Amino acid sequence: MNSLASDHAACAAVLRQSGSSFALPIRLLPEAKRRGTTALYAFCRLADDLVDDASDAVTARRGLDAFAARTEAALAGEPSSEPVLRAVVDTARRFAVPVDYFRDVIAGVRMDLDRVSYGTCAELEEYCRRVASAVGLAAIHIWGFRSPAALEAGHHCGLAFQFTNILRDIPEDLGRGRIYLPRTDIETCGCTVADLQAGRIGPEFGRLAELQASRTAARYERAAALDDLLSTDGRMVFRAMFGVYRSLFAAVRRAGPAIFTARVRPTRSRVLASAAATLCLGPRPVRGLWS
Repeated sequence: MNSLASDHAACAAVLRQSGSSFALPIRLLPEAKRRGTTALYAFCRLADDLVDDASDAVTARRGLDAFAARTEAALAGEPSSEPVLRAVVDTARRFAVPVDYFRDVIAGVRMDLDRVSYGTCAELEEYCRRVASAVGLAAIHIWGFRSPAALEAGHHCGLAFQFTNILRDIPEDLGRGRIYLPRTDIETCGCTVADLQAGRIGPEFGRLAELQASRTAARYERAAALDDLLSTDGRMVFRAMFGVYRSLFAAVRRAGPAIFTARVRPTRSRVLASAAATLCLGPRPVRGLWS
């Protein structure tokens, strides 16, 4: 017989096997919130893998369509044979998580099947809103927040984290035929998609790297307001995640135009130091600690 405990254990196994940088911060939560956050992560991981691990686009689309249908049925109260979906339904009900966030995640993953590039920053932000901000907003419902202002700050936090992922993963995405840098930005900086794809990285790509970094830094600044708006439990896990991601972003910014040819890999010690410092001191910059 299935039980919620075994369902949530299955979600924990997904997180453990992923090697995600979120695994350690999630441990800071009390058990009920930890299980809910882990279920949310497992749901997102399964949706993402349906696209990334599929042998072709047709297979990915069929798998994602079926997953979306099973998710809708589970959220509507129909019995599910999938532990992760049962755990997600339990989480949504227990913490009053708006179910549209789960739909947004699937819609965002689906965008990776429908397009491989974005024309404007607004278009890219809509993608990031679905695949990242929706996840963050679902998470803060689980953690607890004190004011509706947390929703706006959570949105900016999701964008900051996803922009960081995009800048860190440029070479890998190019290998998959995807470009997550707005074409208008590429053209404004005097770069071309052809040069990016061919690895011909001239001085103009330094301007492109700094434009992306400046935009991302602005999102981190606005996301920092979330620290004052969360429950005590939520604040601790937010600080740890913020510290991890700000360390990744700092490494990206230091790399400059090198981000277009090699994936940035900061040292584990630097990442952990940033997480620890942010956990103790909060997300607002302190000279020398997060640069």
